[in-house]
Amino acid sequence: MLIVTVDVWVKPDSVAAFVEATKQNAAASVRESGIARFDVLRDLADPAHFQLIEVYRSEAAPLAHKQTAHYARWRDAVEPLMARPRSSVKFDSVFPGDESF
Repeated sequence: MLIVTVDVWVKPDSVAAFVEATKQNAAASVRESGIARFDVLRDLADPAHFQLIEVYRSEAAPLAHKQTAHYARWRDAVEPLMARPRSSVKFDSVFPGDESF
């Protein structure tokens, strides 16, 4: 199991467009066999700050995800909406373990 958290800061006037594009990407992403979970979170203190929590079933799954048409559409659509480049951190799950997915 590989968990990737992605922090995204969106231009305040672009939040609605970002949310729409990201919801479409997330809905398509959870249908990928390599993705166990794909959460989109918004910071209560800063509504232009989002975090994506992507839970992959294998080390190879993120690369497969990035080769999908829906990811390319999302990436191209949201890049100009961002206030700064997105950043990510990779994690291993301690609890629950892989058997939960």
